[in-house]
Amino acid sequence: MALGPLMLDLDGVELSSEERTLLLDPRVGGIILFSRNYHSVEQLTRLCEEVHALRTPRLLIAVDQEGGRVQRFREGFTELPPMGSLGKRFDRDHKRAHQDAEFVGWLMASELLSCGVDFSFAPVLDLAHGVSGVIGDRAFHRNPEVVASLAQSLMRGMHLAGMGAVGKHFPGHGGVNADSHTEVPTDERSFADLLIDDLVPFERMVNYGIEGIMPAHIYYNATDPEFTAGFSPFWLKSVLRKQLGFNGTIFSDDLSMEGASPIGDYPQRAAAALAAGCDMILVCNHREHAIEVLNSLPQQNDPLLTARLMRLHGKHGMDRSKLMESHQWQQAVERVKQLEEVHTVEMEL
Repeated sequence: MALGPLMLDLDGVELSSEERTLLLDPRVGGIILFSRNYHSVEQLTRLCEEVHALRTPRLLIAVDQEGGRVQRFREGFTELPPMGSLGKRFDRDHKRAHQDAEFVGWLMASELLSCGVDFSFAPVLDLAHGVSGVIGDRAFHRNPEVVASLAQSLMRGMHLAGMGAVGKHFPGHGGVNADSHTEVPTDERSFADLLIDDLVPFERMVNYGIEGIMPAHIYYNATDPEFTAGFSPFWLKSVLRKQLGFNGTIFSDDLSMEGASPIGDYPQRAAAALAAGCDMILVCNHREHAIEVLNSLPQQNDPLLTARLMRLHGKHGMDRSKLMESHQWQQAVERVKQLEEVHTVEMEL
């Protein structure tokens, strides 16, 4: 069975009969988990095993486990610092910052993989312009070259653990004040300005081999006033695919967000995102609309889509108890703890 272009969410900590039926539909390719889907490490492991056992090739299981305020699983997992703390470390000690970024990436990935989660939607590649509340300290730094270098180190750690990376929010969410979850943001900067600034981390990470990219629900009026980036053939096909040469998976951001609303109803949003160049579309927190989207999708077998998605299957997941006994895990936890302590002190100052 092929993997399809729709990513769904789940209601609770175990699969319902309705969800099991939905996940068997070949137009579904994966699930995204939230805090409501997590009770314990053991429960999460059972849930992932059950989802993975449904299909061959197995469905993808994703989560937002960036660190800082965006970390869905907390109790039983190491508390990860916001990526901005790595940027602050970089300003003091370049070498130590890159080492810490690799430790953070490895630790985040290895803990998720030990439970069966395939990947996290990370790293954030947006720039810390200081105007976006929803991005804030989720961004590594203001300097695009620093963001790219720290993100590469984080991805290296993820790869060492056996996890692919998905960068967001292309071509950059950091330059707007509005939150695309609740508003429809616009960015008036020219393409030339974006090319030498916000686009730099994405260009670098494509060259470094990142497996996935997620576009922003933002209008970049100077380049494509008709569509937000996630629905824009210009941004996804002309820029991301052709100009930057990206050949991995393009994920839509959640089609339930307000930033997607100008496109129309949910089936229209799904059709527009896929037509623009998205490989996989996310519909979260609205089961009835997710079913509408599923029913609107054609039945088709796309070998290229399946191949792209399979690159994001997690590898080398270590048994949880063995992981926590390992010197590498203990060293990573200590390094992350030190990074969090530095971040806390700076916040107090």
